[in-house]
Amino acid sequence: MVNPKLRALWNHPAGPKTIHFWAPTFKWGLSIANVSDFSKPPEMLSYPQQAVIAISGIIWSRYCFVIKPWNWNLFGVNSAMSATGFYQLFRKATHDYQASASASAAGRISGVDR
Repeated sequence: MVNPKLRALWNHPAGPKTIHFWAPTFKWGLSIANVSDFSKPPEMLSYPQQAVIAISGIIWSRYCFVIKPWNWNLFGVNSAMSATGFYQLFRKATHDYQASASASAAGRISGVDR
């Protein structure tokens, strides 16, 4: 039924016959959704949401090497979640900093101190 070259993957404890394969596979949807938000304006991003995505990615990436056998699919998806979450946080913080800097500069130009 299974190609001999794929038999090792098929029979692996974290292979496609187990939840340990399918849960991380479906979790890739979160990372893909976060990547699709790269084109979203930064003011629409949420600090709490992106912080949770980034931090949970770090925590669960560590967990992937505590369990036996190591689950590389779970590690990959959690690393991607962490990377995209931190990137979105960087975009949001940069945008907010630039917006506040330009607002304070505009206030100084108009003669209004804040």
